[in-house]
Amino acid sequence: MLRVTLTIACLVAACCGPTGLAADAMESAAARGFRILRTRAYLPPDFDQAVFDQLWTNWPAPDRQAARDADLATRRHLTLDHYGLMPDPDAKDPTTVPALGHVSVAGNGWVMNCLTCHAGKVDGRVIPGLPNTHLDLQTLIEDVRRTKLRLFKAPAHLDLVSATLPLSTNRGTTNSVVFGIVLGTYRDKHMTVHLDRRPPRLIHHDMDAPPLWNVRHKSALYCDAFAPKNPRVLMQFMLLPTNGPEKLKSWEPAFRDILAWIESLRPPKYTGTIDETLARSGRALFRQHCSSCHGTYGTTRQYPQRIVPLEIIGTDPTRLNALTAEHRQWMKAGWLSRYGKDPVVLEPQGYLAPPLDGIWATAPYFHNGSTPTLWHVLHPGQRPVVWTRKNDSFDHKRIGFVTKEFDTVPVSVTTARQRRRYFDTTKQGKSAAGHLFPDKLSETEKQAVLEFLKTL
Repeated sequence: MLRVTLTIACLVAACCGPTGLAADAMESAAARGFRILRTRAYLPPDFDQAVFDQLWTNWPAPDRQAARDADLATRRHLTLDHYGLMPDPDAKDPTTVPALGHVSVAGNGWVMNCLTCHAGKVDGRVIPGLPNTHLDLQTLIEDVRRTKLRLFKAPAHLDLVSATLPLSTNRGTTNSVVFGIVLGTYRDKHMTVHLDRRPPRLIHHDMDAPPLWNVRHKSALYCDAFAPKNPRVLMQFMLLPTNGPEKLKSWEPAFRDILAWIESLRPPKYTGTIDETLARSGRALFRQHCSSCHGTYGTTRQYPQRIVPLEIIGTDPTRLNALTAEHRQWMKAGWLSRYGKDPVVLEPQGYLAPPLDGIWATAPYFHNGSTPTLWHVLHPGQRPVVWTRKNDSFDHKRIGFVTKEFDTVPVSVTTARQRRRYFDTTKQGKSAAGHLFPDKLSETEKQAVLEFLKTL
């Protein structure tokens, strides 16, 4: 168990890194923070270019045949798409550089950074800060491990941990909360490492990454708003045992810049057409029925940061139950919260009603990613039991994914690899129940609210 949890620590620590080159004196904190994410890694590489270029050999037919017949550049594009890795939008040729969510370690390979999960694509556009709903992390690392074995290359931390602990069970979501629990287990309140400790019973569950541009409106983090918004809390995913307290303290200025970058982000504007008359009607309905939780928008903007009790919101309770009271107390008592100077909620009673800026771009919906479109959010009784993305197109009518819907996972889906592309809301942590408030609206009113949400 200790070996597994130490490799989890290495996995999560790859999400962020310190500055590499000295920043220009005139560089803004936000620009510096983005550069930090793009330029330095803390860990040995997850895989190198040779492994990346052979990943296609693990694919099922006919994907494997298509890759075999393609030239190198096309094959690399296919590989990025197969695992949901985002191409670098600033690169002249994205096939010659690492994916946006990876940092290149000179001569050795690629290391994951925060943008693997927090840079996504919507309607064909790659956007830093948008959740990566294409990422299939578990499949990627399983294929990396198999490829390394064939090439007689040594396994890395991700290869080891993914063999015993799920990194993700659905495309576009990750088991990230558990990593934070495990990493905190081995630290006292001063961040000193104690390897003799053991993690609690872990409740594995996938989460849908939130859009980073909404952090600026919040004073607390995560879907239960239990943690304070400060640079140190961002650093909890770097708490691998080899990083001692003094090293962590030296990295705090870099994470202050990363937080500045996060708070500088703004949501993308809707790319389709908007019926302005209908949207105005929807604005009035939203203010009447939704604003007490989700806030008001425009020149009189107000965000209440309201926690909705679980018995009222009715959404899946697994995330709320998975984070232990001991972990919350550890954060409150320790360095991450400045020894309690920054508030930590020990017993949250529900989920935060999030800001809805850019909500049109952030499908799927709810904290577990169980609902594929805004139309389904507004029609609780018609949410699919099982769904899969039909293609990579954007559904401008329902606002979200173009999907196929099923009563059960098709019998033809027989492998774990295939199942990760089917979201089954009957599984633990994946329920699409709750948030029944739209049932108060008529069909015409729901359509007006949907039109208004495009404008945010």
